[in-house]
Amino acid sequence: MTTKTTSILVLLLIAIAVIAGALLWNQLPEQMASHWNVNDEVDGTMPKFWGVFLMPLVTLGMFGLFIVLPNIDPLKANIEQFRGAFNLFIVLIIAFMLYVHALTLVWNLGYQNFRFSAALLPSFGVLFIFIGYMLKQAKRNFFIGIRTPWTLSSDTVWDKTHQLGGNLFMLAGILAFAGSFFGGMTAFWLLFVPLIGSVLFLVIYSYVLYRNETKS
Repeated sequence: MTTKTTSILVLLLIAIAVIAGALLWNQLPEQMASHWNVNDEVDGTMPKFWGVFLMPLVTLGMFGLFIVLPNIDPLKANIEQFRGAFNLFIVLIIAFMLYVHALTLVWNLGYQNFRFSAALLPSFGVLFIFIGYMLKQAKRNFFIGIRTPWTLSSDTVWDKTHQLGGNLFMLAGILAFAGSFFGGMTAFWLLFVPLIGSVLFLVIYSYVLYRNETKS
């Protein structure tokens, strides 16, 4: 996917979110539910203006960073080697954020006969699986991927860490899917434990690889 196509799709998604919020404005409560706990109970609210427009503004800011940061990376030539996968990731992460926004609007319109976690976890699964795919394509750079002092110091350590990291993120995505059938604390553990465990393991793994490489 080209950067131009990515930009068009992302801006279209954000525009749809803004227009939908404006059209639904009069049907939404003045204080909107904005956060749900692990038991799918509302435990946070915000004024309607922010409930309707905060997420589109956040996604617009994220998109700006995704466009600017690769261009100022000293290793931007490496990013170009997996630019298609990265551009697709941009579209998916923005779509994910706006999907969360859409669920929030639906809930605040009064359609509350669904578990928020059950609706959200499959999208986490898709996102993690694609992140795993992108990690396998990623080349050494300062902004995208598993950036530890050891992966950034060696192409070999970077490649090996990202191959394993890709598999672990895909596994985390599958477990996130499974969590959607349970809800509550089970869903929480199936989502965050594999993710946090994978990140911590990959930090240690990259250090061990680098230490072994510099010894030889």
